[in-house]
Amino acid sequence: MAETVKLPIIDLSSPDRISTAKSIRQACVDYGFFYLVNHGVEGQLLSKVLEESKKFFSLPLNEKMKLSRKHHRGYSPLYAENLDPLSRSEGDSKESFYVGPVEGDMAQTNLNQWPSQEIFPSWRLTMESYHKKLMSVGKKLIYLIAMALNLDEDYFEKVGALDTPSGFLRLLHYPGELGCFNEQIYGASEHLDYGMITLLVSDGVPGLQVCREKFNQPRLWEDVPHINGAFIVNIGDMMERWTNCLFRSTLHRVMPVGQERYSLAFFLDPNPDCVVECLESCCSPSCPAR
Repeated sequence: MAETVKLPIIDLSSPDRISTAKSIRQACVDYGFFYLVNHGVEGQLLSKVLEESKKFFSLPLNEKMKLSRKHHRGYSPLYAENLDPLSRSEGDSKESFYVGPVEGDMAQTNLNQWPSQEIFPSWRLTMESYHKKLMSVGKKLIYLIAMALNLDEDYFEKVGALDTPSGFLRLLHYPGELGCFNEQIYGASEHLDYGMITLLVSDGVPGLQVCREKFNQPRLWEDVPHINGAFIVNIGDMMERWTNCLFRSTLHRVMPVGQERYSLAFFLDPNPDCVVECLESCCSPSCPAR
């Protein structure tokens, strides 16, 4: 039975931005994960996105496969992915759907795939609205992360990271009943996110676990409890490298709990041309750039 981790809670609406930045710094140093509340994304929109997601995943497999993943957009079926290269399982017990950038470069936005408007008349509009909201929240968070690193709040904007940032929304469905297997089956096997930050929300069904000490063996896994309406934010490998390993990119996984689980993950990465190198504010004679 895993212990329960008590992650810090960050209030995005707080007028005391300096205090908020300090709290983010401590959370990213100690955990690499935190809750984000009062973020401005309406509960009604979150419910609508989860509802539309459930509708799509309820389609027959042959219908979903018509939107099979291309250019990191579209549908991936059960067991199509194994996030842990050392795992011997046949694949993770989840299906997913990717939505890439919805604004900016038409060459990128046109790569998105959408279900039939006749079947799901509000599906595309709902996902685009949510994507735009999450991009806005992510940018606000990046400003605070800059302050947390003792930089100007617009630092990442000035270095070009936010010129044309890459935002990918991933809809996830973990089935409740898995049948019988001879090996351990994971909803999502242990992994690190590789970008800047990830914002996650779920329908409340448990399963998410974190391992704060990724280099230790045996690994200690802790359950992440659900807070209604809150995003769970985590740091990715790119931000860990940017901060000279001051902020931690934390191992995490999803364990099956015998219930269907739906979640929405939003991955925010910088402009593809942005140069990532150790920040001076994260380096010192005792801790030189790695």
